[in-house]
Amino acid sequence: MTDKVVAIIQARMGSSRLPGKVLMNICGKSVLHHIIDRVKQANLVDDIIIATTVLEQDQLIVDEADRCGVKVFRGSEENVLSRYYHAAKETGATTVIRITSDCPLIDPVIIDKMIGLYISNGYNLMSNAGPDSSLRTFPRGLDAEVFSFLMLEEAYMKANKSYQLEHVTPYLYENIDKIGYFIGEEDYSLYRWTLDTEEDYHLIKQIYENLYHGCHDFFLDKIITLMKQKPELHYINAHVEQKKLPT
Repeated sequence: MTDKVVAIIQARMGSSRLPGKVLMNICGKSVLHHIIDRVKQANLVDDIIIATTVLEQDQLIVDEADRCGVKVFRGSEENVLSRYYHAAKETGATTVIRITSDCPLIDPVIIDKMIGLYISNGYNLMSNAGPDSSLRTFPRGLDAEVFSFLMLEEAYMKANKSYQLEHVTPYLYENIDKIGYFIGEEDYSLYRWTLDTEEDYHLIKQIYENLYHGCHDFFLDKIITLMKQKPELHYINAHVEQKKLPT
């Protein structure tokens, strides 16, 4: 059977800290549109599907995905693991890349490297984030996880704790072996490039206004160079604390 690598981007309009953030405007396009454009540049990704909810408000997500020319699966709001499983099944995925819709600076170069390492090393799960923060070297907001459909199916069948259902991969970290962590050459984990608050939005908007000129040709190295040239950018959201994953 031919391997099919599918990026599943979870997205919904509801957000406790920044409602509607997925469709906020940055340089003339929605956050979701930028994420899709960047993931499309990953050479090893065969397909993209947006996993959203059946809530009426998330019809806006469906409409935007349609405009961007990508598939959509609608499922449970709370059971995101179920949503992922059925989205993966619908696309015939054999390998899944999990991406969240709060990452408008997601890096296709990193995605390709992670998929390559996942395949060549026979990992059950490949991550550049994960629950062990001491292994994180990439800025928050470049997070990706790669795993097989079979691993996803096992989690779907066996996970029964609410946080395992809401956050998709905790069951895998807790119950499988051969987990690989993608460690960068330098530690940039102090940077926060995820979108969860107004401060995050202001920073990401500034990064785009400096580097985006109609095409996505700025990835980790260019953004780090900008942050070093303009150190004041880091302080826009340096005080923001990441929401803790329940256990």
